[in-house]
Amino acid sequence: MDVPFLSLRDVNSRHADELKAAVARVIDSGWYILGEELAAFEREFAAYCGVRHAIGTGNGLDALSLVLRAWREMGELVEGDEVIVPANTFIASFLAITENGLQPVPVEPDPRTFNIDPARVEAAIGPRTRVIMPVHLYGQLADMGAMAEIAGRRGLLLLEDAAQAHGAVHTGTRAGAFGHAAAFSFFPTKNLGALGDAGAVVTDDDQLATYVAALRNYGSEVKYDHPMRGINSRLDEMQAAILRVKLRHLDADSARRRAIAALYREGIDHPGILLPAVAREEAHVWHLFVVRCAWRDALQRHLHALGIQTQVHYPVPPHHQAAYPELAHLRLPVTEQLHDEVLSLPMSPVLSDAQVAQVVAACRAFAEAAA
Repeated sequence: MDVPFLSLRDVNSRHADELKAAVARVIDSGWYILGEELAAFEREFAAYCGVRHAIGTGNGLDALSLVLRAWREMGELVEGDEVIVPANTFIASFLAITENGLQPVPVEPDPRTFNIDPARVEAAIGPRTRVIMPVHLYGQLADMGAMAEIAGRRGLLLLEDAAQAHGAVHTGTRAGAFGHAAAFSFFPTKNLGALGDAGAVVTDDDQLATYVAALRNYGSEVKYDHPMRGINSRLDEMQAAILRVKLRHLDADSARRRAIAALYREGIDHPGILLPAVAREEAHVWHLFVVRCAWRDALQRHLHALGIQTQVHYPVPPHHQAAYPELAHLRLPVTEQLHDEVLSLPMSPVLSDAQVAQVVAACRAFAEAAA
């Protein structure tokens, strides 16, 4: 049997009746933007994350960008300030920084966990550094104890890019509650995925929440009164209603993802396939299961021939993208090696044990000499 990388149809069909009821409720309400469904989801997601505020946005990139934009409006940041960011992340992390007139400072990761290296963060802090933006890559929390200590000691803002880590927890604290603010994406493939684009900012900062809520709505708190130049980035009622349904199932899905990851980690025994390191089991929600292989392309072809879909997250690091020619001179060997070697295996809460066993067997049978 074929093993899909991720079947969204199967993921969502489990909750079809609940989702259809939620959609019907919104249609029948006659209210589709900034209504009761959004307000309810914001309350529920804030409570889930353990913070006072959640502000729904149009997507995850806008969530990141709006936090930085709000800090600029509040006088916390000025043009040219620097933001420390992982070098091995999706380009959205960089885009949020540069679209606000700020400078990204890429920092190398720990090659075992893929997350930003605290020691390198400390070394990268300069006179213009104002923000540390750790990314909980692939679903595993970055070392937020170290990040918070550095940020507190150096007087820096701490912004979590939590787009892949919904529900990850350490010592009772969930992703989103470690920093001054956090940004989530609810893109359909995420662990908590909408049926379209969606995102949210979470924070305990009352002033920041007020600014973000206004900025996402044309810079307005009161209709037709615009003290700031905002944008239109509002999580709509339909997606909010859908996310309310799926939030109720998130912890169960995370448990299944951890079970699948455990089967992979126990079963894949191959000298040429390096398994991901896990700092703490509960701190990883396995948005992706990413291995490393020096013969990555050959491994991907081998798995494809056996009916197993895989993906590469991400083949080209941001500093090598044409969008950032000013960063092309950087030499980031750890990041560059990771981007040449990483391969994402199938991962979703609807994978069966038989499908997981098929992936395990295929990986164990990979003949690296044939690469």
